[in-house]
Amino acid sequence: MYLGKKVSIAMMNILVIGFSTRNIVCSGKRAGYNMYSIDAFCDYDLMQCSKAARKLDIGDFFDASNISIKELSKLIESFDVDFDAIILGSGFETIGLESLPYRVFSNDPRTMAEVSDKYLFSGIVAKIGIPHPKTVLLSEIDKLNFPVMVKPACSGGGIFNMKVENHEGITALHEKLQNITIAAGKNQMIAQEYIDGTPASVSVISTRGKAIAIAVNEQLIGVPWLTTIPFAYCGNITPYETPYASEMKRMSEELILELGLIGSNGVDFIISENGPVVIEVNARFQGSLDTVEMATGVNLLDAHFKAFEGNLIEKKDDGVQYAGRAILYASQEILITGAEQKKLLERTVCDIPNAGHAIRPQEPVISILHSGKSREDVLSGIEETVMFIRESLNLIDS
Repeated sequence: MYLGKKVSIAMMNILVIGFSTRNIVCSGKRAGYNMYSIDAFCDYDLMQCSKAARKLDIGDFFDASNISIKELSKLIESFDVDFDAIILGSGFETIGLESLPYRVFSNDPRTMAEVSDKYLFSGIVAKIGIPHPKTVLLSEIDKLNFPVMVKPACSGGGIFNMKVENHEGITALHEKLQNITIAAGKNQMIAQEYIDGTPASVSVISTRGKAIAIAVNEQLIGVPWLTTIPFAYCGNITPYETPYASEMKRMSEELILELGLIGSNGVDFIISENGPVVIEVNARFQGSLDTVEMATGVNLLDAHFKAFEGNLIEKKDDGVQYAGRAILYASQEILITGAEQKKLLERTVCDIPNAGHAIRPQEPVISILHSGKSREDVLSGIEETVMFIRESLNLIDS
């Protein structure tokens, strides 16, 4: 059952299901829970933080539709643990577990289906009156002025996003679409008004009646020294200092409450020359979890559970420090050896691949964490670690 009403349950054994669950699982361990995971990677540090984990077989394109409820139920039962709560992470937000006898602390899958679909979401935001780029189905791209952004309607992490500058670019676009559509699973493609500006996000904790924005985060998108993919998500720096911070927090709290979302949710923005524009809502734990926890001192899994009980955490005006997470993508095929993994463990890293794991070009290799007194401290520390990793793995510079 999906718990949307006030609950009070003594919890200890927590299962997280998603493509990549490491950040949630390790947050839970820090909070003192017994954490379990069903995950596509089962990275080294996830295994260190979890009591046990099961690896998902989701094929090359990370398509959760390949996993049946029956198969998922068998994986859950294989732990032989009476779970007090199940959390649905990235890729599994809309999967329906209503037929299974588990307490699911995630948003209702029907709400999730609307919020996660960028085309449906655009209609919702238009009714609320919050700034949002005009969005159409790809077949209606002529309704937009160039440049436009073409992307999957659901998920993608920016990997499949393409900027189309003019009509001539549509021809090149169609040549790419067949492979992209296959790689993006069953996603339909949409076209969206291109908004130029700085990518950012707001992390929100909400109950049914109240919401609190706890952090504004800078988003690292398509950073050349981390990836060759133009719009790939490459991490976050928290906090992000902008004159629009208060306005973004207010907009995010209003939107999350209007959508009826509970627990930990995030709102993605582009800060344009005309102000902040909402791009999408992530109605689940976000990739910024690490930096938000490091920067604010808030344990987001604890805050998530408290929100389902109807209680909001106390608002903190000042962060503890600046914190950054950067995702380094492979520029070539890599096979991680035991010696290479040992070198990686010398640094403050996460999402650490297991020895023997093969990484293909343009896939994530590892995440780098760094904290400091300023954004500059954080970035310089991350860049130094990226250089160390490139040398350790003999990676060609992107």
